[in-house]
Amino acid sequence: MRPFSRPIARPSAQARLLQPMQSLRQSSHSPLGSSSLPTRKKVTLPTIMSLYRKNEPITVITAHDFPSAHVADQAGMDIVLVGDSLAMVALGMDDTSEVLMEEMLLHCRSVARGAKSAFIVGDLPMGTYEISPDQALASAITMIKTGRVHAIKLEGGADMAPTIKKITSAGIPVLAHVGLTPQRQNSLGGFRVQGKTTASALKLLDDAIAVQEAGAFAMVVEAVPAEIATLVTKKLRVPTIGIGAGNGCSGQVLVQVDMLGNFPPGRFLPKFVKKYGDVWGEASRAIALYKEEVKSRVYPAIEHTYPMPKEELAEFRRLIGEEIGGGEKE
Repeated sequence: MRPFSRPIARPSAQARLLQPMQSLRQSSHSPLGSSSLPTRKKVTLPTIMSLYRKNEPITVITAHDFPSAHVADQAGMDIVLVGDSLAMVALGMDDTSEVLMEEMLLHCRSVARGAKSAFIVGDLPMGTYEISPDQALASAITMIKTGRVHAIKLEGGADMAPTIKKITSAGIPVLAHVGLTPQRQNSLGGFRVQGKTTASALKLLDDAIAVQEAGAFAMVVEAVPAEIATLVTKKLRVPTIGIGAGNGCSGQVLVQVDMLGNFPPGRFLPKFVKKYGDVWGEASRAIALYKEEVKSRVYPAIEHTYPMPKEELAEFRRLIGEEIGGGEKE
């Protein structure tokens, strides 16, 4: 009999049952805690309104994939927004107008797997809701059913009120977005602060009231003087979520990549962004160290390898013609 034709030992039934569990534990691609149970009570619309009535600030942050959603959820965010800002921070696009519905749906599903307790809102991308309320409702239904989010967000004020009413009448919660609306930046002359004049501030108030009356459960207020945002918030009976709108709003939202500092030095940041971490710096340091240790063969060390019984190794060496010292037989 040839050396390599030894009978293969069949694993027992018990061993076969254990193999999937063992391979899952040892896999470098095992889920990042996706099977863990929620660590807190599920956030719902009544939860959000309760926070609003108690004047407790509502915390909102963006997420664009499973890891960013998972960490946001574990940190206790009330709302996780799958913002179309992922066009730039996750897909490398120039602005939000490029992202497609299919791309948003993929990212929404990833976020939904990671955020088990937070209330999840998905952005409707440009071109999926402006044509008619019927188009918007169809897009919203797709976002809920396929994207697995709990609510949708769309940009626009009084002009979008009929659209918001159409969607909310179908039982889909809507987070409105007034002030600076990034999808309309070309018509606004760029990313400009809104509400800086009396006329502009009055328009902002009109927009806010219109989307409230249309049924929006809350609204993002972006790039508005703090005093104006505070006064508008006081005139409403639904929460405002500020971004660049001061501390008088009912809550705050930031793009996670921005506030984590997960970007290279020299990148432009809006004035309202506070950098809470240096993820880019830490990731760069760690990857550079990994490269150095691989090049110098410091990594992997013995503690990063799997053991094998000595007698099995000796038998393997014998079968392939290797001596114990590592040299080949003559």
